[in-house]
Amino acid sequence: MLWRVRATLPDQPGTLAVLAQNFGDSGVNILGLQIFPGVDTVTDELILRTPSGWSEADLARLVERSGGTGASAVRCTENALVDQPTRYVRAARAIAGHPASFPDVVAKLFDAEADRGPDGVEQDVMELTVGDVDVQIRRAAPFTPTEIARGAALADLVADQMDRMRGKPVVTAPVRVSGDAQLSTTINGVEATLDGVTVGWARLRLSEEPGVLELSLRVDPAWQRHGVGRRLLREAARVAVTRQATEIVMTTSTDNEAVLPMVLAAGLRGRIRMASETLTVRVPLRDLKPVPA
Repeated sequence: MLWRVRATLPDQPGTLAVLAQNFGDSGVNILGLQIFPGVDTVTDELILRTPSGWSEADLARLVERSGGTGASAVRCTENALVDQPTRYVRAARAIAGHPASFPDVVAKLFDAEADRGPDGVEQDVMELTVGDVDVQIRRAAPFTPTEIARGAALADLVADQMDRMRGKPVVTAPVRVSGDAQLSTTINGVEATLDGVTVGWARLRLSEEPGVLELSLRVDPAWQRHGVGRRLLREAARVAVTRQATEIVMTTSTDNEAVLPMVLAAGLRGRIRMASETLTVRVPLRDLKPVPA
């Protein structure tokens, strides 16, 4: 049985040796070790192989007997033995090639979840900012200052990559017509048209959450990457304010590469969360002005 165990130990000589000795005496083999230094304490992450039948409580008791506190243990696979710098390099490459995958990649990197856990389960939250978009990941084990710094560095990588992508020339689709799309608003959303032809729309509908409206947005392929989605999102948010909403929510698939750039370009502060194959963007509306009557 393989386990990933985290524990806080006093920053004193010999503390880790005591822990290793007690593990060895109990038939537990240490396969991997990662150290996160602090001021007076040290957080150690260990990959352990235990005899069959061991539980999280058994490991926690062994750690406490060795002078450790705050022990947490989760089952893991041999993937946990991959060299840590290698994992970060691979994560950086994945993010550079596909910035919209950042929430999913960073959650997996830190063995966390992008979605909230079951009610009553205490979780630590790492909040990372990319432009005006907040990405939150959660897990039971507290995030160390070292991990928070690494997460912030990856968020900076995404922001830099997004800036470079915005500066690249856009390849125009052959069927695109010239001119600027005109926006028209109703109480239910926004429509973008050109010469009477609809090239995009954003629709608002009630959600089960008080004060929240669900947003569906689509842009004709010929007009994607030309700012139409950004304008629709921004105007739909203002319409939602007119309807006394405090937040809009968009739901799409995790492979939708346009969502993160669109939210950033619109100048809106959003919160992105990934769960399974679903990406959810929540945009607070407190700083927006309603559409003029």
